[in-house]
Amino acid sequence: MARGKSRSDTIARTVATVRGLAERGDVREIVLTGVNLGDFGKGPDGNGRIGTASGKPATIAATSGRPGIDAATLGNSPAREEDLFGLMQELDGIEGIDRYRISSIEPNLLTPEMIGWVAGSRRFMPHFHIPLQSGSNRILGLMRRRYKRELYAERVQLIKQLMPHCAIGVDVIVGFPGETDEDFKETFDFLHTLDISYLHVFTYSERDNTRALEIRPVVPMEVRNQRNKQLRNLSYQKMQYFTREHAGQTRKVLLEGHVRSAMMEGYTDNYIKVTTPYREEWANAILDWKL
Repeated sequence: MARGKSRSDTIARTVATVRGLAERGDVREIVLTGVNLGDFGKGPDGNGRIGTASGKPATIAATSGRPGIDAATLGNSPAREEDLFGLMQELDGIEGIDRYRISSIEPNLLTPEMIGWVAGSRRFMPHFHIPLQSGSNRILGLMRRRYKRELYAERVQLIKQLMPHCAIGVDVIVGFPGETDEDFKETFDFLHTLDISYLHVFTYSERDNTRALEIRPVVPMEVRNQRNKQLRNLSYQKMQYFTREHAGQTRKVLLEGHVRSAMMEGYTDNYIKVTTPYREEWANAILDWKL
């Protein structure tokens, strides 16, 4: 079972959707999302050129306590090459939207040019979420990933060189078939040395009609769960350290409108969570906040 080719909407229609959100006046931040966001620009047919056929568009999600919103339905547009970087540059010039985040992008599709541009952007936040999945090149090969750990380390190093304050999140899968204790140790040690901020840890689960079912040995479920717990503990330590690094700084915080037990939450530009007693005038506001 496969997802099929990457498909996406056009820059023009995505920009039109964002302009519509900006005109509402109540959307402060937009998160760009997609199954494989870095492949944006493949077009509705997945052939790399924008055409006129219909297909499933890339999505954008509007935050501020509001549900996600799909990009506009595909329609006619001139055939031309497009990519995610071109979309980002167009979005950065739209007045009325204060902040953008890139939800997740694979390291081979996150180019040095994009990283350098985000470092100088007024609206794209210093926050990247970059899937790794494994710190073992052998396991990455079994997963058929299009990158190796060395490239991942290069991207993290460049981000931190240009934006020392930048948050970096990482997706990791534990218990993939064939993952030995040594493979997991490689992953743990690699993540421990990287200057990252937090992890999203997933325990591998079998899916019908996938190549992974043919890989041996199968990792016992109790071992998968143990590895998951180890990486979640590492994630907690990473986030605590990242937050302490910024203690005493004043950063921009977007406070969300929903209330939890008389408290409200928000995130700094570099994705540090803030919790404070609810004040109506702060809902959906961007404030200077001393951490």
